[in-house]
Amino acid sequence: MSPIIVDSAKVMSKGQITLPKDIREALRLNSGDRVTLVYENGQVVMMNSAVYAMQMLNSGMRGEAEKAGLKTEDDIDKLISEIRTEVES
Repeated sequence: MSPIIVDSAKVMSKGQITLPKDIREALRLNSGDRVTLVYENGQVVMMNSAVYAMQMLNSGMRGEAEKAGLKTEDDIDKLISEIRTEVES
């Protein structure tokens, strides 16, 4: 995907800007959705908050399956079955 460049978006008196349609579509944003803004090294990166939350969850959970002894899909299926049995009891 080629970069989408918006030149001279205007900041209103309350600090608001309007996101152009191309940017909203690229971020898969709809009316009422939330965005996450990350400021680093003089730049702001904006992302869909739901996507950002999933990235943070993935990052935080990285390596946990191995720690729990889950190495294959069969291991995961077995754990799910065990949990379902406990819940049904």
